Parts: sequence; C-alpha cells; structure tokens
Amino acid sequence: MSTVPNDTVGPVRPGVLSLSIKEKSALFAAYMPFIKGGGLFIPTNKSYKMGEEVFMLLTLMEDPSKLPVSGKVVWVTPTGAHGGRTQGVGVQFAFNESGKSAQNKIEGLLGGSLKSVRPTHTM
Repeated sequence: MSTVPNDTVGPVRPGVLSLSIKEKSALFAAYMPFIKGGGLFIPTNKSYKMGEEVFMLLTLMEDPSKLPVSGKVVWVTPTGAHGGRTQGVGVQFAFNESGKSAQNKIEGLLGGSLKSVRPTHTM
C-alpha cells in the first residue's frame, strides 16, 4: 500500500500527523466519507484518544503542496485489531475552511469511486 505515515520520521512537531498518499486506491482506502465533513484514516503507532485534537499535513497524489488540516480523532484501530486491520486513527476534518478544502479536494480526486463497495481501512 502506498499510504506513508511520517509521524515517526523527521522534524515534524509533536501532535502533527504527516501523510502522503500517492495512489487513488490508497486514498479510497483511507478516506472516511461517512463522517460528517469527511475524514481520513491515518496509520500510526502513536496512541490517541477519542476526541483528541490533531493537526495533519496531507500530500495528495501528484500535488507537491502540503494541505494543512486540523481535526479530531473519531476512530481508533488498536494494535492487533480483528481481521488484521492496520493500526491507526480516523480523523474528522474540522468544520472550517481547511477542512472543507480537504474534503472537496479528496472527493474531487476520488470522483465516482466514492460509490464503490470495496473495503477500506475502516469499513
């Protein structure tokens, strides 16, 4: 899979989740359209609590710019989760300009595949 979490590498501030998604299939697997305002599943070894505020730096597909988005943890997949699911957190985008921008960009990139019944990291 091409979802690369950078939360253990580099000079990124604590509490900042950096995620680079280079393939449409990886974006589909990470996106959480069933969450109001949209959200993303981010693989991470760090522990987060439900409702915890986080800040994300997203790099999507071929776009070299990083998309800064704040949000809160609404989903936690722990280590050793049933079905071999990837450990990580689902983050709901904040209801602000950056959250709406992230949702619009992701849904624009995914287009018709949003209606697919393929499994994702969360459902």
